[in-house]
Amino acid sequence: MKQVRTRFAPSPTGFLHIGGLRTALYAWLYAKQNDGVFVLRVEDTDQGREVEGAKQVIYSTLRATGLTYDEGPDVGGDFGPYIQSERKQIYADHAQTLIDSRAAYRCFCTKERLADERRKAEKSGRNYTYDMHCLGLSEQDIQDKLTAGETFVVRQNIPKDGDTTYSDAVFGDITVPNSDLDDNVLLKTDGMPTYNLANVVDDHLMGITHVIRGVEYLSSTPKYNHLYRAFGWTLPRYIHLPVVMKDKQRKLSKRHGDASFDDFIKKGYLKEALLNYIALLGWSPGTDQEIFTLEGLTKAFSISGLSKSPAIFDTDKLTWMNAQYIRALSEADFIATAMPYFKECGADAFDLKLITQIMQPRLETLTEIPVKLAFLSKMPEFSQQMYFHKRMKTDAQTSLPVLKEALSLLTAHEDYSMEPLKEALMGLVEKLEIKNGQLLWPLRVAITGTQVTPGGAVEAACLLGKEETLNRLKASIAKNK
Repeated sequence: MKQVRTRFAPSPTGFLHIGGLRTALYAWLYAKQNDGVFVLRVEDTDQGREVEGAKQVIYSTLRATGLTYDEGPDVGGDFGPYIQSERKQIYADHAQTLIDSRAAYRCFCTKERLADERRKAEKSGRNYTYDMHCLGLSEQDIQDKLTAGETFVVRQNIPKDGDTTYSDAVFGDITVPNSDLDDNVLLKTDGMPTYNLANVVDDHLMGITHVIRGVEYLSSTPKYNHLYRAFGWTLPRYIHLPVVMKDKQRKLSKRHGDASFDDFIKKGYLKEALLNYIALLGWSPGTDQEIFTLEGLTKAFSISGLSKSPAIFDTDKLTWMNAQYIRALSEADFIATAMPYFKECGADAFDLKLITQIMQPRLETLTEIPVKLAFLSKMPEFSQQMYFHKRMKTDAQTSLPVLKEALSLLTAHEDYSMEPLKEALMGLVEKLEIKNGQLLWPLRVAITGTQVTPGGAVEAACLLGKEETLNRLKASIAKNK
């Protein structure tokens, strides 16, 4: 059996989009579980859209997620170059082969003529397709135009009679009338190929056995198959993936500014959680299991589990999954992962083990850390209105005597570890014959200057320590008089 070879072929037009990363993941999984080869190829023929540094982003993202490639631009291989702009002569040679066999032809039509033909089609309510104006040029006409220096593109010569049928591993047999297939451009005036030519030539020359890509290419694949047959090449196996949707109406799209992998990392999501969630966008393991390591995905993944239906990107579900990954971290790994966020808010100067004990079970994303711990390094200014709690029937006036009682207790109390401090404060609640929240709510406000902290007043006091807790409490009482 021929060795499985899959590829991921992104365009360097910015950060790696979620849909693109999912394609890479599925191609990687299929290759690895079949002891195959995973190839990275950069499709940069549309150089007007290339973003500086985007190639490096592709390389670093794949490595960060563990989707290491066996062949690619920066690791080499036997089938390079792996950057399309470096393969220009290869495409020119193959385009000439197609011209020689009349599977393609030179088109000298100007942009103005094509625009005019498009307007006519739209005016009459027709879908525009090229009218094959240049297909009938004689050899002499072509030579005269070449001698005169006229620019041209190379177009595919697709037969207009009959149908083209092929089989897709997800969507089954696909049949498209040849009359629906346009004579698309294969080679542009600058000698650069379009996707229509480059993907076929590269997939064949690089020995790709399984082409895994988005469903948007499903209806265009018959055009590519005409090229395979014109060259006398064997078709690869096609695996088209369901679209990833933003919601029921809108597709998740890089062009529309939807979040990339890098965006989610900056929002405090773990790469492992993100990769796990992406795997489930359009694929089911056939069980209720949702949490998978990359190794686990490699064992569980199957083409039969892929769905035809669009997958909706549910940020809430991703956030839930991210929380599961955060809570599963060891103490040491959590501290190492969270350290940049601790440093951002100055929390790295405090007891990180205690912070971990308090925060790790409550976090959903890492970016919550600086917001929730900002009070540690600096007591914020706060309004007396923050003492108000409708259910607890507290406000600044009713809180003042309670806070004074708390100050007396906390001044005398020495052990600021969690359980002893909680026990002491609950004793004060009992003594004052009030509800827990009528003490803990104003106390948290008084020592943190905020209503939202990891844990409550007890946890905040433990983190701040006795001296800082008392200083803040005295200052807040003084402002409340």
